[in-house]
Formats: sequence, structure tokens, C-alpha cells
Amino acid sequence: MLTAINPKLPMTNLATTKDFYINQLQFELVGEYDQYLMVSKDLVEIHFFAYKDLNVLENDGQVYIRTDDIEGLYQTFLKNQVSIHPNGALQIKPWGQKEFSILDPDHNLLTFGQRIA
Repeated sequence: MLTAINPKLPMTNLATTKDFYINQLQFELVGEYDQYLMVSKDLVEIHFFAYKDLNVLENDGQVYIRTDDIEGLYQTFLKNQVSIHPNGALQIKPWGQKEFSILDPDHNLLTFGQRIA
């Protein structure tokens, strides 16, 4: 039986990634081991591995995270001065999701979505 999925995304600087996820996105530190980072928020856990030579402008890392309070999450991120992706403003998509997107410091794309009735 499958019970969870924890994406692994590249990072160029552990301290920068840790600061962004903990202080801006309000994740909690799960663990930090020799250039490997794990953070969580509610039922979501994301892992990061060191990739010093990553060209962030060519990074294709992406995660889709479902939420049951898209409006509240969006407002919290705005309050915490998290930059919303220029093409990722909060909107209803044709596939029945209300979504918005952000980029982390390494240009991993995080899209947050909630199913609409």
C-alpha cells in the first residue's frame, strides 16, 4: 500500500532554501543531513538535495500541492511577501482547480491548487 509521496528537488544553497521554506512559506524543519534538507507543512513533506552546478534558469523542478484553503494560503503568502509567479496568479483553471504558483530560490515551481465544486 502506498501511503505518501515526498518529492525531491534540487537546491544550490541549503541555508537559502531552508530560510525560504521555513521563514516565508512557514514549513517546519524535519531534518538536515550533509547537504540534504527535509521540510514539512501539514501533510506535505519536501526533500532537497544539493546540486551546486544547477543553472536555476534551466531548472524544471515542479511540485503540485493540493490544499483545502487556497484563498487563505494565498493571502498568507502575500502577507509573508512571497513572490507569486508572473504567470501564476490565483485563478480558476479549465480543469476544475483554483491555483496559484510560486518559484523557490532555485526556480523549483510550486503550484498550489484546490478542487472547486
